[in-house]
Amino acid sequence: MTVSFRSMTDVTTTDLLSRAHGGSAEAWNELVERYARLVWSIVRGYRLDGATAADVSQTVWLRLVEHLDRIRDPERLAGWLATTARNESLRALRRSARERPVAVFEDQADDLADPGEGLIAAEERDRLLAALDTLGASCRELLRLTCADPPLDYKTIAEIIDRPIGSIGPTRARCLERLRRALEATP
Repeated sequence: MTVSFRSMTDVTTTDLLSRAHGGSAEAWNELVERYARLVWSIVRGYRLDGATAADVSQTVWLRLVEHLDRIRDPERLAGWLATTARNESLRALRRSARERPVAVFEDQADDLADPGEGLIAAEERDRLLAALDTLGASCRELLRLTCADPPLDYKTIAEIIDRPIGSIGPTRARCLERLRRALEATP
């Protein structure tokens, strides 16, 4: 009897990894569906352009394919993917620092009802990113992880940033307060 993974939310990550390693396209698709937003949110947190972010995201999934048989604790796959996404993003940033593009074309949203809305949203995003850049690297990383989609639990975040789980909440609160002050200080 073949069971569709889409209707089974209780299938464990361990089982999915095992089946994906065995060649199951359904298992692989379910893994991607479960974790694609997490990978994408971490990659985009590094402010890579759209094409580079897509390349890095694909590389993360390629790394998973290459290491399917070597994942020691499948139930911690979210942490493994987050760490891999971070490492691949940093690799892409280092590579782009050595490259000098002739021209950069940004994706334009042609379907905006009011072009002013897009400008306001872009200004707000830029203001937030500028305020975020005033924070230390550890605060930026913690805030990105706590805002990941799908959400990561504190245990996974603690493993990724190598901190005690009990320090995540208080540190997050301090980082958010610094971000709020930075936002208030910028026009």
